[in-house]
Amino acid sequence: MRKIFTEIIRIFIALNFIFSGFVKLIDPVGTQIKMEEYFDVLHLSFLTPYALAFSIFLIVTEWTLGWWLLLKFRLQTTVYGLTLLTVFFLFLTGYSAVTGRVTDCGCFGDAIKLTPWETFFKNIVYLAGLLWLIRHLKYENTTGRTAGKFIIAYLFPVAALILALWTVKHLPLIDFRPYAVGKNIRKGMEIPPGAKPYKFKEIWYYKVNGEIKKFSSEDKPWDIPGAEFVKRETVEIQKGYDPPIHDFIIEGDWGDITEKVLNADSVYLILIPDPEKLDDEDYKDLMKTMRKLKENKANYYLITAELTPKLERWSRAVDTPVNYLDRTTLKTMIRSRAGVMHLKKATVNGKWTLKDFISKDL
Repeated sequence: MRKIFTEIIRIFIALNFIFSGFVKLIDPVGTQIKMEEYFDVLHLSFLTPYALAFSIFLIVTEWTLGWWLLLKFRLQTTVYGLTLLTVFFLFLTGYSAVTGRVTDCGCFGDAIKLTPWETFFKNIVYLAGLLWLIRHLKYENTTGRTAGKFIIAYLFPVAALILALWTVKHLPLIDFRPYAVGKNIRKGMEIPPGAKPYKFKEIWYYKVNGEIKKFSSEDKPWDIPGAEFVKRETVEIQKGYDPPIHDFIIEGDWGDITEKVLNADSVYLILIPDPEKLDDEDYKDLMKTMRKLKENKANYYLITAELTPKLERWSRAVDTPVNYLDRTTLKTMIRSRAGVMHLKKATVNGKWTLKDFISKDL
């Protein structure tokens, strides 16, 4: 019975790590963004330039060890490696849960969203299962048992690395985000009938007889003779429904142009989440993109999170106004330093990196 239970745990943990590694493998830039958040809140900003390399290493390791556990390849090394990886994730998710500084760990990418506490307890379950395997799994010496198994086992990290690098150069193979091709942005902003609303409560602080006291709005502390107002707080008492898209607001030089973009029969959005990361090659690609759109007389907008001096000079040179959108939203829309999204009546018709867009026919 113990042997059967041990095998069930082994297969369960292996499949979970394979799935977790896969959904991040098809979008390593998403993991990079999450690691940058962790580096920032942990005051490790000096590691930010290495966030992508670190993310790819973690993803490839997670994916590979998951397969090795399933195949019973190098079992002892695999189980101890997964245990160390789980302890690392346990620290990150525990920090998120306690501090609330990072609200989504991204452990299953954008495929499955878990709260920090759900993720923390998931890792507790993983750790318990791995400790059981350390204690009860028979560590057979499978290395070199067959040449075929050895080759297959090492094909997993090689294939994972190739796929990760390809995805970084292009865009995610599978897109779980609300801005995926085929998704309608306007529908993504809708709140369905009967959805649970957010509820808030006002907390008032008044000094009464020299002592600061807390009151609710029903207490009407402003009617208390001699009470002196100190401060007011708004507290969330019920979490409501959050639509998949809730921050798609584009500001232009002449105000909000969101509806203009969503109502367009055909419009191309040149998206730049991090203009400070653009290099000279990116600006050359931007120029080619702009030329291509103008030659085809396409309707387009240049959208970024902020206006850097270099981007401002470039936009003036090509006589194109700059529009603004929330940085997090832009990073969700496009997984590259700069890219193009094509909308038709608010429906995403296509997404490309600049290089991929330049080479395609309109």
